[in-house]
Amino acid sequence: MDALFEKIGIKPKQLKLYETAFCHSSYVYENHLKSDYERLEFLGDAVLDLVISDYLYNQFDVKEGDMTKMRANYVCENACFQYAYDLGFSDYIRVGHGEEETGGRYKKVILADIFEAFMGAIYLDLGYATVRRVLLGIIVPYIKDPKVNFFSDYKSALQEYVQTEQRSLVYELVDEQGPSHNKTFTVQVKVDDIVYGRGTASSKKEAEQEAAKDALEKLAL
Repeated sequence: MDALFEKIGIKPKQLKLYETAFCHSSYVYENHLKSDYERLEFLGDAVLDLVISDYLYNQFDVKEGDMTKMRANYVCENACFQYAYDLGFSDYIRVGHGEEETGGRYKKVILADIFEAFMGAIYLDLGYATVRRVLLGIIVPYIKDPKVNFFSDYKSALQEYVQTEQRSLVYELVDEQGPSHNKTFTVQVKVDDIVYGRGTASSKKEAEQEAAKDALEKLAL
């Protein structure tokens, strides 16, 4: 990981934290280790939200609702996956044999989670000022690029349409598959009790977005 540390400009003190940040639960299980990245991911998610919220608050004079939408664009799963992919995280991820065979080290949900876990490790090891510098160094260039759009809020667009037409809107979880560490969810969305869209993703929220996108395409919006 020395090349990665050099690329983002840090000198780790507790290397074990970073090794844990790159350990998927499948690898931990097969090698009888104590910890995977999930606790660090929980912490890193909060750190990411705070850093980007603070940056947007100080850099853009916009309303709370607009800041919320902007933040979602840069902290969503698609965004975290892209940051991790561009930094070459796949070279360092440790997954079990089954995950390796199915391309686990390149899966969007795993890369996105590990990006957050890695930031959690930096925070614990080197403090808030350092993780803030690292995160802004990675993310601000994407914020400044007008062509970048990681997050499309299809649910909001569909909700606005339904409200205008005074129609009902319901999301239903219709399928859930896979082990606890690697689930896929399928959601369908109904407009006036008619199924207009279905979506499958690694989280319920992403599946709902995919279902809304499918519905919007069928409604030709």
